[in-house]
Amino acid sequence: MSGERCAGRPLFGGAISQEVFVDPARDESLIFELLDLKGEVEDGGSALWFLRDIANEQDAGDNLVVEHSGTIELGGLRFGDAPAVAGTAVGQLAISKGRQGREAQNIVRLYLANIRLKNAATDVVITAYEPLLINPLSESASAVAAGPAVPAEQAGCLAMSEIFKLAVMNFNVHDWNLFNGSS
Repeated sequence: MSGERCAGRPLFGGAISQEVFVDPARDESLIFELLDLKGEVEDGGSALWFLRDIANEQDAGDNLVVEHSGTIELGGLRFGDAPAVAGTAVGQLAISKGRQGREAQNIVRLYLANIRLKNAATDVVITAYEPLLINPLSESASAVAAGPAVPAEQAGCLAMSEIFKLAVMNFNVHDWNLFNGSS
């Protein structure tokens, strides 16, 4: 996410689903998703549940290595007087791009936060993908050299861990009417 430091961006434009920001030069992405609340998932373990769900969707459930799981308080997003809390999880996994097979898997670090907007029956899932190792057979290898990824700082970019932290800590709902008038 080179070139841009920290710019606030309005998301969704009234169409609720997903916003994706990609830096093809670094093969990094930052994704915001609004999903129906997974009521059967416990609040404290929701981020880890979503991390495992993504790993399984990517056919990477057997190689997921969880590095961290916890919660953070979001002072800027409030429900009444109480600040919102986000579950967080970080893991490494081997994933393929698009329809490529296992032989083209890249090793990535996946940062995930789940903000539970229960009053709006919505799970906000924020994910950030940081490549660690690009497979020479991956379609990413043509834009980003195969092999170990160049550290962001060395490339003159903000580290994905910082981009993720800024995205989560600054997430806010400006129009609760997006959620059918919930408040």
